[in-house]
Amino acid sequence: MRYILHFINPCSLLISKKWKHKVKGSIMRRLNRKQTLKVVRELDAFAKVPEDYQEASAGGGTVALLTFSLIAVLVVSEVRFFLKSRMKYQYDVDADLNSKLQINADLTVAMHCAHLGADVVDISGDVAINYDNSMQTDPVYFAMSEEENEWHNTIRKIREAVAEEQAIQEVMLKAGYQGLTHDRPVPTKLEKPFDACRIHGSITVNKVAGNFHVTIGQNIPFNRGHAHISMIGKGVAQNFSHRIDHLSFGVPGTGVINPLDGDSKISNDSNMIYQYFLQVVPTKINTYRTKLNTYQYAVTEQERPIDHSAGSHGITGIFFKYELASLVISIDEYHDPYWQLLIRLCGIIGGVFATSGLFHLCLSSLYEIICCRLKKPKAPDDGGPVPVHQLPLTPAPSPPGITLPAPQ
Repeated sequence: MRYILHFINPCSLLISKKWKHKVKGSIMRRLNRKQTLKVVRELDAFAKVPEDYQEASAGGGTVALLTFSLIAVLVVSEVRFFLKSRMKYQYDVDADLNSKLQINADLTVAMHCAHLGADVVDISGDVAINYDNSMQTDPVYFAMSEEENEWHNTIRKIREAVAEEQAIQEVMLKAGYQGLTHDRPVPTKLEKPFDACRIHGSITVNKVAGNFHVTIGQNIPFNRGHAHISMIGKGVAQNFSHRIDHLSFGVPGTGVINPLDGDSKISNDSNMIYQYFLQVVPTKINTYRTKLNTYQYAVTEQERPIDHSAGSHGITGIFFKYELASLVISIDEYHDPYWQLLIRLCGIIGGVFATSGLFHLCLSSLYEIICCRLKKPKAPDDGGPVPVHQLPLTPAPSPPGITLPAPQ
């Protein structure tokens, strides 16, 4: 037994030493953690609001509910606005001097094709004659069928809507609107002879100011110009009433609505001259759907009867006098960067929180002021015994010869 005790005692000493080291290490770790927390608390310079200062109320809950609802609505609307692309317009000098200009036309004149001639004369004196038949003439009826009338009115309404609201043009550019020119209904052939001429197609000219006109007689060029020889005899009426289904410059662009598409002029006077003055502007379209170099134009128009005795001179017909601007317009579609969205969301959340807190504080102060003014003080109750807890504390009389200390 003695040997066993001698063997156990050293083991117990070893175990006790290990436990002492473990306990000591845990105590030191706890002390270090407390000191660290104490240092962190001292570094926290922001004052803490005690819990007893926070008071829950129905008004505060209502303001909080309205605040979070307003933040949710504004955040959703801001994200939807961010997801929509925008159009950027830039202006620069047109440095393209060597390219050609393409004129695209589709108009109907209330005369026979044999009595009409269409050509282009530019400012340099060059005459563009339709030798390659790119500008075609087809005999048609001037009176439109129900389908043609509906198609023509649709083009006119789109043009008028774009003229009133420019945002519609941007929507069409983003959507890549192709227009209705390729959806023209096929005219119905009647038993009566044709009474009108449809002039449609494209013709390429120099990129300078010029005059595209439709007048009486076929055109005949010569060295210093050209002439129109008319084969109209007596009894053949002249009538330049016309409809313009399409008139554009350059490659027809998607989303571009031209100011003269769907226009029409009707007159019973046989000596009318119709003049359109066009200001053509080169345009570069760069959207997510299309990239195109085309042209836009603005137009002013004038019509008058030819009466030489009254000083109104000229030649009956339809004249499109165009000039090219020296500037080029670049239309680019883009999205706002993501960091702008984050800044706007932070501004919305912080601004609504600050404004709602100020609003709630003003309403609470106003409510307290009104309630304090309307609250009447209670009159003292003279009847009945006074409760014991409201009796004045007066010291009891001391016995003679004994002095009690004054109450603290």
